[in-house]
Amino acid sequence: MSEFPDLPEAVESGSTFEENATIKARHYAALTGLATLAEDSGIEIDALGGEPGVYSARFSGRHGDDAANNAKVIEMLRGVPEAQRTGRFRCVCVLALADEVLARAEGSIEGRILEEPRGSGGFGYDPLFYVPELGYTTAEISRDQKNSISHRGKALRAMKSQIDHWLRQG
Repeated sequence: MSEFPDLPEAVESGSTFEENATIKARHYAALTGLATLAEDSGIEIDALGGEPGVYSARFSGRHGDDAANNAKVIEMLRGVPEAQRTGRFRCVCVLALADEVLARAEGSIEGRILEEPRGSGGFGYDPLFYVPELGYTTAEISRDQKNSISHRGKALRAMKSQIDHWLRQG
């Protein structure tokens, strides 16, 4: 994207991560004439019916306000028992060329939503997202550890496998 600084942003009007990733991939592929890989991701909290979902970055009403987004989640989950504080980070990647979708891939990581933030790494909901198998939040682990288990890492590895297969076929 740094090579195309004047491109208009895609309007993420989808109701799912896949729809938004597809909108972005097709939008930028059409404008650049290049194969485009786009992703959409966020957190889904079971006790909130899957919210914030596609609204993760702007859940509090202000885009990218991590502190406000986390505060809203904490308030909405107040009184919810620990066993019901489950959720996941989910990512969907889409590769498009012109208007054709060439590949789709998805990744997710399951965890629990804490009552208060822990850790200073990462961004977004990382300080609230506890991974029981690790015993840490995603804000308490190194970048390398996070990349090896994260929803984005899983989706990108799955996409790489599809791209490798696609290239071997072509």
